[in-house]
Amino acid sequence: MKQAAPFKRATVFQYEGVPPLGQMVPLGLQHVVAAVVGIVTPAIMIAGSCGITGADQTLLIQVSLLITAVATLIQLFPIGPVGSRLPVIMGISFAYVPTLQAIGEQFGLPEILGAEIVGGIVAILFGIFVKQIRVLFPPLVTGTVIFTIGLSLYPTAIKYMAGGVGKPDYASPKSWLVAIITFLVVLVLQNFGKGVLKLGAILWGIVVGYLISIPLGLVDFSSVGQAGLFQVPMPMHFEISFEPSAIVSLAIVYMVNAVQTIGDLSSTTIGGMDRMPTDKELQGGIIGQGLMSVVGAFFGGLPTASYSQNVGIITVNRVINRAVFVFAAIVLAVAGFVPKIASLLTTIPQSVIGGATVSVFAMITMTGVSMITSERFDMRARTVVGLSVALGVGISQVSGCLAGFPDWVTMVFGSSPVVVTAIMAIFLNLILPKPKPESV
Repeated sequence: MKQAAPFKRATVFQYEGVPPLGQMVPLGLQHVVAAVVGIVTPAIMIAGSCGITGADQTLLIQVSLLITAVATLIQLFPIGPVGSRLPVIMGISFAYVPTLQAIGEQFGLPEILGAEIVGGIVAILFGIFVKQIRVLFPPLVTGTVIFTIGLSLYPTAIKYMAGGVGKPDYASPKSWLVAIITFLVVLVLQNFGKGVLKLGAILWGIVVGYLISIPLGLVDFSSVGQAGLFQVPMPMHFEISFEPSAIVSLAIVYMVNAVQTIGDLSSTTIGGMDRMPTDKELQGGIIGQGLMSVVGAFFGGLPTASYSQNVGIITVNRVINRAVFVFAAIVLAVAGFVPKIASLLTTIPQSVIGGATVSVFAMITMTGVSMITSERFDMRARTVVGLSVALGVGISQVSGCLAGFPDWVTMVFGSSPVVVTAIMAIFLNLILPKPKPESV
């Protein structure tokens, strides 16, 4: 009788196979640590913008964890044209937060979810026609928009550091004390830490800030006791409504973020596989991102995107084994089915979130700067960036400057700087003459 060939363990540097448990678990948890703050914080912030509290806020966090897990698994195990088959973590993203906050404050969560469905379809179409559309979004344009996203998040970070507008402890010394301590922990670990301390600097900063907040009376555990141990989120718990102005605003952000996904997938293959991504991988990645946004909206999930921080881990350790990422997705999914875990996350004081995420917003801004300066930064580039940011940020910050126009104009062009910046950057990049190549 012929004996079966002995089972061989795969190395963590191979995509296929299962590595030893002792390697897979810590490497997978490393990705969970790097992603978890980016997964749950947007849900907390958007819940605040929409006035959502209690069990519904807990549900938003649950869904964020589950959507991230499913979105990651679809990237790892493609279904037809959906998914890239690349080692990426994909989930709820900060990049959409400024526009989502503007929609939430003016309308509410139903309008966010409706705009998200249409935006997801736009992303799917972008993925299908990525070759033709990509020309509109060179690094100069994409970098300008990402730079503006980072800038627009700074006021949010400061409001959170002060304790959260409308909270009893807003602008109090103890709120600022907690925020500054959290900020310093993150700063020190990011610059002087090593290994998991450095990679999880934001998480450890939140842990320290949270522990300090408890004796200061900034943490309320009452919601945790009321939360259940297991719950499967059901579709259509939240209403869905379609507001044209919200749809236009978010659709533009989806297109810009699809370009950033191209950058993340390219960094993954270059840093971990020593090659460029194929057109099929790029298409599948963006289509998967759009599809998960559409599906997630029916459960109360927020828009999805690839996680640059996790891509950074891959470029450093070159670990691309699929099982490592599957383990990370499973951990996130398990947490998503336990309301008590999600409810515990809602007790994090806003001052702690602000102190931890201000560095995230700074990194988003500097990512934009890096993209802008990755190519020739001449007078033409300065004009594209300077005028686009000036109009985008200026219009959104001057209240009432579009008051003479219909309300939808204010919603599309005046509520968030991202839309005007994106439109202007694309327009200027197309019409301004490019410098002639220097003769040798």
